[in-house]
Amino acid sequence: MNSQCYTVAMDLGVCQLRNFSISFLSSVLGKESASVRVDNSSSGASVVAIDNKIEQAMDLVKSHLMYAVREEVEVLKEQIKELIERNTQLEQENNLLKNLASPEQMAQFQAQVQTGGSPTSTAQPPVPGGTTQALPSSQNSGSSA
Repeated sequence: MNSQCYTVAMDLGVCQLRNFSISFLSSVLGKESASVRVDNSSSGASVVAIDNKIEQAMDLVKSHLMYAVREEVEVLKEQIKELIERNTQLEQENNLLKNLASPEQMAQFQAQVQTGGSPTSTAQPPVPGGTTQALPSSQNSGSSA
C-alpha cells in the first residue's frame, strides 16, 4: 500500500520535474530564438552560443533529476530494509504461535480462515483480570522459547 503511494509520489515528482525542464528549456530557447531572429546574421558564433546554453540547461536538468532519483532510491532502500526486518520478526512470531497452539486451536483457526471470519476474536480467551492469554498446562511443559 505504501509502496504505491511512494510510486505515485515519485511519478508525480518526475512529471513535475519534466514539466519544469520543458518550460525552462522553452524559455531559454524562446529568448535565444528571438535574439537570433532579430540578429539575422546567422553567424556560427550565435549558433554555438545557443547550443552551449541548451547543453548547460540540459546538464542542469539532468543533475537535478539524478539527485532526486538518488534521494528517492536511498529512501526506498531504507524502507525495504525495515520491511525485511519486520517481515522476519512477524515470521518468527507466527512460527512461535503455531508451535504453541493446540491442534484444536489450529483447527478452529483454519475453519475461521476458510469462512472468512476474524481469527483473533475466538482464537484464545483472555485471562480474567489480565491482558495476557493463558496456555493450557499441557502446552507449558512442551515448549520453551
